[in-house]
Amino acid sequence: MTFLERLQQPKPMLMGILNVTPDSFSDGGRYVTEAAATRQALAMAGAGAEIIDVGGESTRPGSDRVAARVQIERVAPVIHALKRSLPAHCFISIDTSLSEVAEAAIDAGADFVNDVSAGRDDPAMFDMVARRRVAIVLMHMQGTPKTMQEAPSYQDVVAEVRGFLLQRAEVAGRAGIPRESIVLDPGIGFGKRKIDNLRLMAHLEDFVSTGFPLLLGASRKRFMGAILQVREPTELVAATVATTTLGVMAGVKIFRVHDVAENRQALEVAWAIRQAR
Repeated sequence: MTFLERLQQPKPMLMGILNVTPDSFSDGGRYVTEAAATRQALAMAGAGAEIIDVGGESTRPGSDRVAARVQIERVAPVIHALKRSLPAHCFISIDTSLSEVAEAAIDAGADFVNDVSAGRDDPAMFDMVARRRVAIVLMHMQGTPKTMQEAPSYQDVVAEVRGFLLQRAEVAGRAGIPRESIVLDPGIGFGKRKIDNLRLMAHLEDFVSTGFPLLLGASRKRFMGAILQVREPTELVAATVATTTLGVMAGVKIFRVHDVAENRQALEVAWAIRQAR
């Protein structure tokens, strides 16, 4: 089964986060070697992840850009190893906004692209995705990772984020990317205040109603820590599980998480409840 075929099936999927970076906000430096990254990916697949999202550039607030060459050096060997090691039902995505990195990852075995810039960072991204006939995730972000938390502001965050994503999907379509190959992501925590994240979470159905598959990446995000007065991201597992449960009931298709086993339980129970409607 291809990723696009799996995307058409009704049951949601879990995407396990694999940061092969030294500076990611929650797990930077833990999986920088090929062996460590492979072990973690296999553990996530064993816990129920159907997608492993490999990233070679941190997008935490305040982070600096990483050159394409460095990203490729980080991700390509890991993706090669994962393609050999992961079970056949497990897919690989490349978390990058640079077409050069994305294409090298596809050559190494990645199945689709997860672009936090929604194609804005690199004008060649959409053409490359269309040519390689892979799927792409388009995410909303106000500003850049370096600047996104410097006083973000919205009049109507749900309408503005939804409108942005539909506009980027239209641009992607004009570049030759089929509608069924486009996934939308409201970008929880990317250039948003706590109230903005809460409003987006409360209106996930507005994004599901676009007809595009929706990805939710709320795992260990700071807005939940602010609610709970918890500063350590690894202590936000239960909070993340709550967002997964809510997302399943709203119709979200993909959940990008750090803690796969716990979120697999939440997904399965919420899915069973949703099916009993």
